[in-house]
Amino acid sequence: MSLQKCIKDNKSLNYLRNITIVSIFSFCFLALSIRASFAQTRPTEGPGSAEYFHNRVVTTTHSSGARRYFLYEPDDPKPEQAPVIVFMHGLFATTPTFIYGNWIDHMVKKGNIVIYPEYQTIIPIFSLMNLFTIDSIRSAIEVLQSDGHVKPDLEKFAIVGHSCGGVIAPNIAALAQESDLPAFKAVMAVAPGITPIIRLEDLEKIPPETLLLCVVGDLDFMAGERDAKNVFRRTPQIPPENKDYLKLRSDSHGGSSIVAGHLAPCTFGIEDALDGFGYWKLFDALTDAAFYGINREYALGNTPEQRCMGEWSDGTPRKEMTVTDNP
Repeated sequence: MSLQKCIKDNKSLNYLRNITIVSIFSFCFLALSIRASFAQTRPTEGPGSAEYFHNRVVTTTHSSGARRYFLYEPDDPKPEQAPVIVFMHGLFATTPTFIYGNWIDHMVKKGNIVIYPEYQTIIPIFSLMNLFTIDSIRSAIEVLQSDGHVKPDLEKFAIVGHSCGGVIAPNIAALAQESDLPAFKAVMAVAPGITPIIRLEDLEKIPPETLLLCVVGDLDFMAGERDAKNVFRRTPQIPPENKDYLKLRSDSHGGSSIVAGHLAPCTFGIEDALDGFGYWKLFDALTDAAFYGINREYALGNTPEQRCMGEWSDGTPRKEMTVTDNP
């Protein structure tokens, strides 16, 4: 479907207009709010923590147009091989260092290669975003297998996406086999929201052994929960013990606050507890469980370790995230 045909659909046009308006207000609200208490913004050890195995991130850019992508590789020390994480950004978030830089650095210093497909230009072609992403991943694997790069461990492949990318991420996992991509062992959809402009693929094609998290925020007035619930409900082949639906909760205490809105995963250079105890912890643990069989209790099962959001500076616990298997 061409972009012209897409925007002729009144519902799609209205949805795109509304999502743009709300995003502007969300950004302003985020800029005016205090993002962090600066006290225990992440765990002291384990998933989400600053226990890093590498001190440097090597960044390169490849291809052009909607097939352009960034590669982030761990260095100092440089490993021979590393797991691969595909990071799917939100619509127009094509400047990764500014928008998601803290999270990307965190994943790479933990020992992962990150592939960041752009999948769009200034005029997005929604019907081709899955294809552009698949082409970028294929190209990235070829580049990584060439001399001078950290070799990709194709048995340890995962994907995480935010907003528009939160819809594309499960789509790519569903299309992996027919697209000659490695199977994604872990999938996390964060605040997914772009349907019906981008339709969900047949998510029952995702292998049942895949670990899946759908993560939303209680003050996400832009995407809401519709697409997150759809991703969760359209993967009945994945057993309940291998997937969870989580809601991060906004909180304030002693003059500090955390706001679980649509832009919360975008650090803009500043991290808070929603990052360290929320998105980062959950995805670290999900990939640990999928790749190495460890730290599962931090990602799945409605456990205290999974729900914990740390404490405010005076020791008061923050509101825990909520977990369900029946959203």
